[in-house]
Amino acid sequence: MSSRPQVQKLATLTGHRDCVYALAGTVGQETFYSAGADGMVAAWSSAAPERDGELVAKVENSVYALMHLPARNLLVLGHNFQGVQAIDLGEKKLLFATALPAAAIFDVAYSPQRQRLYVALGDGTLAVLSAADFKVETLVRLSEKSLRCLALHEERGELAVGGSDWLVRVLDVDSLQSKHVIKGATNSVFTAAYSPDGRYLLTAGRDAHLRIWDVAAGYQEHRSIVAHMFTINHLAFSPDTAVLATCSMDKSIKLWDARTWELLRVVDRARHAGHGTSVNKLFWPGRQNRLVSCSDDRSLAVWELS
Repeated sequence: MSSRPQVQKLATLTGHRDCVYALAGTVGQETFYSAGADGMVAAWSSAAPERDGELVAKVENSVYALMHLPARNLLVLGHNFQGVQAIDLGEKKLLFATALPAAAIFDVAYSPQRQRLYVALGDGTLAVLSAADFKVETLVRLSEKSLRCLALHEERGELAVGGSDWLVRVLDVDSLQSKHVIKGATNSVFTAAYSPDGRYLLTAGRDAHLRIWDVAAGYQEHRSIVAHMFTINHLAFSPDTAVLATCSMDKSIKLWDARTWELLRVVDRARHAGHGTSVNKLFWPGRQNRLVSCSDDRSLAVWELS
């Protein structure tokens, strides 16, 4: 069992002019990135959170999905209704722009092994792009409803796709054929992640339940936890794999033991001067004991666990 961590707020990061929806970065690197409804993409430092953010890009529409590709120093953004754009962080210039069906872009996953990007679109399409040149390889219409989240199990060659049709489809990552359809959610599935050991798939969303599926047992339900009061927007494992963090429209962040699924700590406004509205995304940056959150309240927060 993890000991119950103490949580201290190190900084509130301000500068965005509207809701902040997306966070990205690379574990082991101090710089992380944020984006949201104002179309601004900013860079911040988890080592020096008192520093102002730096504007990396400004786009026309909201950004819900961000991904950092450190080997190429690229930041990939899902620019709603405009497609996928890749920014060279060194030069601060647009390197690639790929038009996709004019829809919201909710998530992006990257397979280093296959050198592909997978993009979840609001019209129910899964787009597959070549990572080399960002050209579209395939477009597959999976649902009549939005595809909201992606999780990649590289070893098993499986891609989990959660959607607003309440389903999670597990696809063969190469053929994109369906291997499993996971039913159980009673509303839209907004977030999915494989546990660091690859044994479980975790999903959550609008029904406020955290569901844990046993991968080897054909994605049978292992546990279901009423984890929050309202919609769960995102879940993320700490780099040391000991802690699972969830965040919600109920304005709270919760920390869980990633082995026993026991609740360790609730981080909220009353106890920790937390966010005033929906908490949308989480990111664990370079330091294992730091966690970043972003919110509809236009701010980011940097937390330290001890």
